[in-house]
Amino acid sequence: MINNFEEYLTLENIFLFSNWGVIPFWLLLLFSPNSAFTRFLVHSILIPLILGLAYIFIVYQIYLNGNFFDGFELYLGIENLYAVFSNENFLLIFWLHFLSISLFVGAWIARDSIRYSIPKPLTALSLIITYFTGPLGIFLYWVIRVFFAKKISLNE
Repeated sequence: MINNFEEYLTLENIFLFSNWGVIPFWLLLLFSPNSAFTRFLVHSILIPLILGLAYIFIVYQIYLNGNFFDGFELYLGIENLYAVFSNENFLLIFWLHFLSISLFVGAWIARDSIRYSIPKPLTALSLIITYFTGPLGIFLYWVIRVFFAKKISLNE
């Protein structure tokens, strides 16, 4: 049974499930950020745990293939970063990393916007931009937050 399960865990399937799998959680953040269901699923450790398990599985596959230390070449220059991303295993690891961090930030934006009574359309705009561009959405939310919190805070 485990062998059948491992055959199903291809890089393409992990990519598709993780990519499409986070969308319902983003929709929960957009449409019902403060519901008990959203708090249980999105604001808890559940989703990072699932994405983390996929991450660990891919790291294990890299280890089995014997090219575990190839990923450290990305720190040597942009050409090496390109070479590392040409390996599908490393590319998927970084994509899972991006999905996890951006969903974590989206959950923080949703919680924080409730604390400062930021209107839902402005929060939704920040969440959508964070989903697609990450740092740009965080910056937009910070600018909105400064206006509603009536103070500039560079740390939380």
